[in-house]
Amino acid sequence: MNGNLFVALRDAFPSDLDAAAVETIGGQPLVYTWRDLERGTAMLANLLACLELPAGARVAVQTEKSVEALMLYLAVLRAGFVYLPLNTAYQASEIEYFIGNAEPGVVVCTVQNFGWLSKIAFQCGTRNVFTLNDDRTGTLLDRAAFQSDRHTPALKRDDDLAAIVYTSGTTGRSKGAMLSHGNLLSNAVVLKDCWGWQSGDVLIHALPIFHVHGLFVAIHGALLNGSKMLWMARFDPKVALDHFSRASVFMGVPTLYVRLLGEVGLTREACRAMRLFISGSAPLLPETFNQFRERTGHTILERYGMSETVMLTSNPYRESDGERLAGSVGFALPGVQVRVVSASGERVAEGETGNIEVKGPNVFSGYWRMPDKTCEEFTADGWFRTGDVGRLDAQGRLTIVGRSKDLIISGGYNVYPAEVEGYLNEADGVLESAVIGAPHADFGEAVVAVVVVRPGSALQPDALIAGLKSRIAGFKVPKRLFLVDDLPRNAMGKVQKNVLRAQHAQLFKA
Repeated sequence: MNGNLFVALRDAFPSDLDAAAVETIGGQPLVYTWRDLERGTAMLANLLACLELPAGARVAVQTEKSVEALMLYLAVLRAGFVYLPLNTAYQASEIEYFIGNAEPGVVVCTVQNFGWLSKIAFQCGTRNVFTLNDDRTGTLLDRAAFQSDRHTPALKRDDDLAAIVYTSGTTGRSKGAMLSHGNLLSNAVVLKDCWGWQSGDVLIHALPIFHVHGLFVAIHGALLNGSKMLWMARFDPKVALDHFSRASVFMGVPTLYVRLLGEVGLTREACRAMRLFISGSAPLLPETFNQFRERTGHTILERYGMSETVMLTSNPYRESDGERLAGSVGFALPGVQVRVVSASGERVAEGETGNIEVKGPNVFSGYWRMPDKTCEEFTADGWFRTGDVGRLDAQGRLTIVGRSKDLIISGGYNVYPAEVEGYLNEADGVLESAVIGAPHADFGEAVVAVVVVRPGSALQPDALIAGLKSRIAGFKVPKRLFLVDDLPRNAMGKVQKNVLRAQHAQLFKA
């Protein structure tokens, strides 16, 4: 049996290959049929095959979002090579590290970046550099046009490498998580059932495709269900809202939901045809969760995953399985095990906070060319240390408290930023907040809060701190509080606390 992920996705294509598979919205309207996906991926796979690449060769891709970029991803799987997505925001020094570390046999980039990026690639030993733009131009398509539109998918095992996804690298060197065909397929199959994918579903694809959420969760979900995608190259809340009447599933990061809430047209009637709204990649504020439910009648389904594991937990889709609760990321998916342990590795009691560890068929095999780091991140009994801190309730629901690296130890006491942020976010005039630790001569670390002010509000730092003193222990109260217009975020909307820590590193220095 062929364990190639592409084979499973291709087998799920509908019988009518001339039906629409992908339709672009928000720009020039283009329709791609299932036959287009079949032929396009075959031609690209044949191009890769004729390059005489070694087995397991990596194909690094830094391009803008397009349907052709989607076809390239599928073609890499089809040809049996390893896909390496790169964030479009990465600059030369970052690209130099990734290409030097992964040593790809092929690099695909935009024409705009070809000059500097190809120089880096050739210096690192990459022999093949192609261009691909979001307007269906570039040398990759020019070369593929001469290839046959028939191709037999490469024979792969479940445990063969399918993709390397580099982590965001907020601390230390970025690590390449190695995901197999089996890792990705097992997760897609589980989510198809857990999220109730059904005949006739249409997905609005509004996410970037260099990240697990948009590349694996959204695309695999739609393809494995034979569902049409309404494809947005760039998210525009007005465009998305205009197409809710033609769709049934939407996946987004919290920032997208905040932007949707800014549209007066977001109403129950506008969302009447929608079946499911899913959020992930960053914490969803309870305020956003509640406002969206009030405005639309839909309760956002929040879930939890990582680059190293794809999806791990999810709030229930079906009412019979329980409520979707704000602040919770739900229950472990079928086949996935989740445990919360102390620093010494012992399971903590229900409701107590500890380090989250996971196990399952979706969990990656390790970090690319980092055997020591791989050993460090797995326990002796095979559980992956996620680096996240959380707690499990009596029913098995998981709540994420924060990252272990974000834990603040002030005067010997543990301070979990998410707890302090929760109280700050409840205050009038606070849009959102981020709590970090800054070096302090007496306390080791001092608690510092950075607060985004709601437009039109007049906040005073001293008043916010005074309000906290009556609600939480003194060692958790910020020593300093700053008011800002916005917080630094990465491409997926996660607050970059490493940037905030760097900005305030000298705050308490004499």
